[in-house]
Amino acid sequence: MKTVALPSGEKVPAFGLGTWNMGDDRAIRAEELATLRLGLDSGATLIDTAEMYGDGRSEELVGEAIAGRRDEVFLVTKVYPHNASRKGIPAACERSLKRLKTDRIDLYLLHWRGNVPFAETVEAFAALQKAGKIRHYGVSNLDLSDMKEWWKAGGQACAVNQLLYNLTRRGIEFDLQPWLRERKVPVMAYSPIEQARLLREPRLVKFAKSRGITPSQAALAWLLRKEGVIVIPKTSRRERLKENLAALEVEGLEELDRLFPPPAGAQPLDML
Repeated sequence: MKTVALPSGEKVPAFGLGTWNMGDDRAIRAEELATLRLGLDSGATLIDTAEMYGDGRSEELVGEAIAGRRDEVFLVTKVYPHNASRKGIPAACERSLKRLKTDRIDLYLLHWRGNVPFAETVEAFAALQKAGKIRHYGVSNLDLSDMKEWWKAGGQACAVNQLLYNLTRRGIEFDLQPWLRERKVPVMAYSPIEQARLLREPRLVKFAKSRGITPSQAALAWLLRKEGVIVIPKTSRRERLKENLAALEVEGLEELDRLFPPPAGAQPLDML
């Protein structure tokens, strides 16, 4: 499994497991659990979730999936902006720990910017870190100006910025990603296949067919070849996970940069 180094030097899998909308449907719960466990068996030991996902149901599903295997997993979850205060973060963290059935979170992220001052959020994260409740902290959906402000607020220990990044969402490459790269902060790319919309994109479909791979494998492989990028596709099915994991072996994707060109200038941050 390819790995990506965090600023601390710790290495994590470049291919992780997203869980948005997982845990909501009891009828497919057994398949969702089997899919997450297959991911662990395959070396995709980074799992991303959030307190927002299904009002905690995703975290509960993850907690069940990793039972007995906690030490294998690099566990990522996120806190709501309105909970990201000096008093709110410890309480939110305890709720997440309970749902995840663990005593620690490996990476705790601010889900997006809210009204709580960054300095207060950083202070609360650092206190959780000191208490052993979390190992690393970071952010999600922060643009370049936000990141500069986060840095000034004392957030230099930021482990990642989780961002919308895929073939059709390359805006971060112009200014935000270079700024992060200079500081050795990886990008964690969510919605790498644009919530399945990329699978029907004519340019990608034609390219994938010409290579004998699937559109999903092409889109994921394009991201996986980039340094400092962690990819967290979500799937609830084992067969689709096997398909996605095969992207780790795909090479020769230079044509995609012509079909989906990089940005020529600064762009507003994309979010879903």
